[in-house]
Amino acid sequence: MTRQYTLLDRALMGADRSLKTLIKGSSTARRQSPAQHISSSLSTDQDRRHVAGLMRINHTGEVCAQALYQGQALTAKNAHVKASMEHSATEEIDHLAWCEQRLHELQSHTSHLNPLFYAASFAIGAAAGVISDRVSLGFVAATEDQVCEHLREHLQTLPADDQKSRAILRQMLEDEAEHAAKAIASGGQIFPSPVKKAMSLMSKVMTGSTYYV
Repeated sequence: MTRQYTLLDRALMGADRSLKTLIKGSSTARRQSPAQHISSSLSTDQDRRHVAGLMRINHTGEVCAQALYQGQALTAKNAHVKASMEHSATEEIDHLAWCEQRLHELQSHTSHLNPLFYAASFAIGAAAGVISDRVSLGFVAATEDQVCEHLREHLQTLPADDQKSRAILRQMLEDEAEHAAKAIASGGQIFPSPVKKAMSLMSKVMTGSTYYV
């Protein structure tokens, strides 16, 4: 028989996931990094700082994704939706670990604002789950669409000689697009354009806050 977790069980597991998300070096990828066997070097310190800023943004995005999925899984009503949220959160851990590893290689750091963004994203995810599973899944799809947009922009602005970061971002883009499609296929609501524009504005505020901090 499959164990049925209580709300308290899920809250404790969520707290454990929160700590593993926010404490440096706690995230372990299940898949090997796409950049594992790629060697590349950045020609200038300016390029290194720029790439570090981009990877810091992407790392924070994965922190927010963990919080969003955990909040939604906590309040989702349908068991299939809960399992889907938890599965997607597990896949996102790979991205979290890859970005943190790349930042370490670039001799840089993760964002100091991550705890703040985690708390805000968890609250949003939980609220979406309370409203309905359809809204919750739709929010996942819309969020992943925003992430894909940022990843495409970052791929265009990466220095030509940084093949390591490029390999990571390409795999992340593929995974995020799959998560968005899965959320819609599971019954997620397609949000209207004004809502997506508001989410895009919030996303830009976040990226501007984390590039340096």
